[in-house]
Amino acid sequence: MLTGPVIVAASFLYLLLLFAVAYFGDKRADAGRSVIANPTIYALSLAVYCTTWTYYGSVGRAASSGLGFVPIFLGPTLAVALWWFVMLKMVRIGKTNRITSIADFIASRYGKSHLLGGLVTVIAVLGVIPYIALQLKALSVSFAILVPPDDVVSAGRGALPWLADTTFYVALSMAAFTILFGTRHLDATERHEGLVAAIAFESLVKLVAFVAVGVFVTFGLFDGFGDLFSRAAREPQLQALMRMGAGGNGYANWFALTLLSMLAVMFLPRQFQVTVVENVNENHLRRAIWLFPLYLLLINVFVLPIALGGLMSFAGQQVDADTFVLRLPMVFGHDWLALVVFIGGLSAATGMIVVETIALSTMVCNDLVMPLLLRYRWLALQGQEDVSGVLLGIRRGAIVLILLLAYLYFRLAGEAHALVSIGLISFAAVAQFAPAMLGGMYWRGGTRAGAVAGLSSGFAVWLYTLLLPSFAKSGWLPGDFLQNGLFGLDLLRPQELFGMQGLDPLAHSLFWSMLANLGAYVWVSLMRQPTAIEAGQATLFVDVFKQGRPSDGAFWRGSARVGDLLPLLGRFLGRERAANAFDDYARSRGVSREALQADAGLVHFAETTLAGAIGSASARVIVASVVQEEPLGLDEVRNSLDEASQVRAYSRRLEQKSRELEEATRELRSANERLKELDRLKDDFMSSVTHELRTPLTSIRAFSEMLLEDPGIDVEDRQRFLAIIVSETERLTRLVNQVLDMAKIESGHADWVDDEVSLLEVVEQGAAATSQLFRDKGVTLEMSLPPAVPVLFADRDRLVQVVLNLLSNAVKFVVRGSGQVRLSLCETDEGLQVDVRDNGPGLTPEEQRVVFEKFRQGGNTMTDKPQGTGLGLPISRQIVEHYGGRLWVESVPGEGATFSFLMPCGKSAVRKEDAG
Repeated sequence: MLTGPVIVAASFLYLLLLFAVAYFGDKRADAGRSVIANPTIYALSLAVYCTTWTYYGSVGRAASSGLGFVPIFLGPTLAVALWWFVMLKMVRIGKTNRITSIADFIASRYGKSHLLGGLVTVIAVLGVIPYIALQLKALSVSFAILVPPDDVVSAGRGALPWLADTTFYVALSMAAFTILFGTRHLDATERHEGLVAAIAFESLVKLVAFVAVGVFVTFGLFDGFGDLFSRAAREPQLQALMRMGAGGNGYANWFALTLLSMLAVMFLPRQFQVTVVENVNENHLRRAIWLFPLYLLLINVFVLPIALGGLMSFAGQQVDADTFVLRLPMVFGHDWLALVVFIGGLSAATGMIVVETIALSTMVCNDLVMPLLLRYRWLALQGQEDVSGVLLGIRRGAIVLILLLAYLYFRLAGEAHALVSIGLISFAAVAQFAPAMLGGMYWRGGTRAGAVAGLSSGFAVWLYTLLLPSFAKSGWLPGDFLQNGLFGLDLLRPQELFGMQGLDPLAHSLFWSMLANLGAYVWVSLMRQPTAIEAGQATLFVDVFKQGRPSDGAFWRGSARVGDLLPLLGRFLGRERAANAFDDYARSRGVSREALQADAGLVHFAETTLAGAIGSASARVIVASVVQEEPLGLDEVRNSLDEASQVRAYSRRLEQKSRELEEATRELRSANERLKELDRLKDDFMSSVTHELRTPLTSIRAFSEMLLEDPGIDVEDRQRFLAIIVSETERLTRLVNQVLDMAKIESGHADWVDDEVSLLEVVEQGAAATSQLFRDKGVTLEMSLPPAVPVLFADRDRLVQVVLNLLSNAVKFVVRGSGQVRLSLCETDEGLQVDVRDNGPGLTPEEQRVVFEKFRQGGNTMTDKPQGTGLGLPISRQIVEHYGGRLWVESVPGEGATFSFLMPCGKSAVRKEDAG
């Protein structure tokens, strides 16, 4: 049996392991070998979305509403599908503007407003601290389940003092971990490499632990999914859980939960932290888009089986369904599995607590405390040369304060309804950021006043319709508040506002809060034009992907000195870090630090660098204290935007001209190469023609001179010489005719007498015309012809010429007396195909590549040297290709060759038997 000391020891050993993982990650980063520069690590860190509410609460929700837990994970899956458009833009904006938090994002977009940053921070803190308390409660309850009643170190809160409560020490450990690995430097945009590595590790731990208990229940307590679900189907109460609408979970509630979780996965402070601030490479989103949904699928596969298994195992007992994950292994004697499950729950809680606390502490420091320090300079900043230590102390103090507030909420809330339902309430709170965030990314017309009005309206409605009713149900507010509404007006009932009934409280609150938020945001923004700084920031956000957008400092006018800016950055970042930053900037401009000009670009660089440490709104105020800025009118901003638009248009025209020039250059180069090739072919052609003409002329001249010089030559020799002269003359005539024919075809001046023609008759005619050649050489001709083929529209004589060329070539290359040639015609999907196959010596691959070139003839054969002009095959290919066909050869040396040509059948083609 597990004992309290064993569980405490295991918990702190696990926390030490997290410290080791984080330490290893930081050391690797310091050595220049980043652990988190890996898309898989990035995708796993996003699983911080899955908290103890997922780990324990999803089973409890499934036990009461069946598939009602699905929308909480369906929403993120649907949202991720849009991430390559929405989240990529958010990440790019964050990197470009060195955004430190979601409050900084909204404040920076709407004119770097302290008011907006503070408002977002207040909403986030009020909405999320109870959510952190929920994690502490889950740890406390799970510990109380594992520890026997007579062996309690801290079996729950009860009336135990803080120093005797294990949960208190877990909260302090989380504070120490967060301080050590989350606030090493003041620059909040720097990657917390060790922290992210630890979060990714925790994601694996909680997944493995949850799947382990799921496998135990499904295949250990039951014989698989089929057995489990079939048993549940025999129970009427359990059967209902496997249908839509169980537990009052209708379509409206499904839609509300799905939408709510879609927004939460982007706008929860911890999700923004890991997705945007901690992003190392935008391309990591590619893997996250499929790996994160896969993670959600795996961790939810066993939710319903565990819920059904728990309901059947604890039938008739008062057992909280949220604890099924932990109780099932314990009840059936698997204490060590229960300890693994507890460690998995600890992972789910600590991951959420650490990242959420870092995000909130950054917001509190930059958007609540810093504005106060700047407004009341006597507080801390006046007269100090280095305030980085002060700001780090503020951030670390905020971490401790946030965790202590969450622990205090956990102690005071007890088993109140508010704590049980706080997960969805927190989701609804952060959903109020959506209009200002998304509107600011895609709509230039959004203004600071509109964002303030929208956030204030939405937050007020959320507070009135969701948070206060949860307090009333917990007994913290009078019950009449829910029944009679504010001031006793029925129309102001918080969960039936303006008479709307039939909706789940969550769906009801989401509808009215988002309606008020979005309506106020759009309406107030449309009431007036954006100010100069709002218009400038809108352009930087909306056009973040566009080339030719306004350059750094395009919306700043004034004068400054390097001697003022460098010490200013040194006060907040430290002298060495500030000097290094200026050196890097100078190198990017190709000058030394001493030669830097204090222009608008340098002012923008200083402000952006400072924004990574203290937020954009505070950075603007601090930089303005040492520079002389000239107010920029809206007209000047518009002029800058017009100039940027003109630059973009001019850039597009230049790109178009460049592409056209490149295309023209490629065409000229291709034409030049073609002309060179034609020139070479002309030379080769003239050389070949001259050679081919010289051969028969030389023969004719030689034999003619012999006859002339020796009138008394024998009659038999005279007849033989004359026959050779006639033969060579005929060969010369053929050569001249084929050269003229080839020239006409290539120049497009050949005469084509097209008419309906049967390729079957053409093949038969060619075979008949060459039959004497086959008999004289003792070669067998075998034919395979179909009874009918489609009629073609072509020049009959030209096609006969092709068949004659192929057949005469086949006869030339086979062995006398034993040669075989097979002539076939068939119909294919592409048209009519004619094959002429012989059993000659075949062609080598090199010969196959050149056999269709002019004046190319086969050689080195076992037969007599082939006689011909070398133009038959080139002319045949030209004829076939004229009609859109193909002529090719297939051969294996020593196994003969097959010359084939294909003629496509046109729409007018008909069967020969039909045409006749």
